[in-house]
Amino acid sequence: MTERLSVSQIALLLLYAGGMAAGQLLFKNAALRYAASAGTTGERLFGLVQNGSFIVAVMLYAALAVLWVWVLSFTSLSRAYPFVAIAFAITPLLGGLVFGEVLSLRLFIGLFFILCGLFFVIG
Repeated sequence: MTERLSVSQIALLLLYAGGMAAGQLLFKNAALRYAASAGTTGERLFGLVQNGSFIVAVMLYAALAVLWVWVLSFTSLSRAYPFVAIAFAITPLLGGLVFGEVLSLRLFIGLFFILCGLFFVIG
């Protein structure tokens, strides 16, 4: 494993981070439908496993787990893992865009520091 990441490694890591963010949006969508459902706890849980967003999110995360293990077979963990922070940065932004969640100045400052840390670690 080399110290410097190749363009293809970076692309795969960005794909992984984007997939993680997409999965979180799917889980949020599933949660909104779950919270709106009525019935007993058992009925609600049964409804959750029939929820399309939930099923797609679980399948996406399973595929991402396979992708992650494959990427780690030729990328050092210390170089790959900081890319997970990209998902921490884009997920709240997408939450605001897709679900109308509040995006505060404090959040943007935190995201800025996350991205600065990422550039510092992988630079």
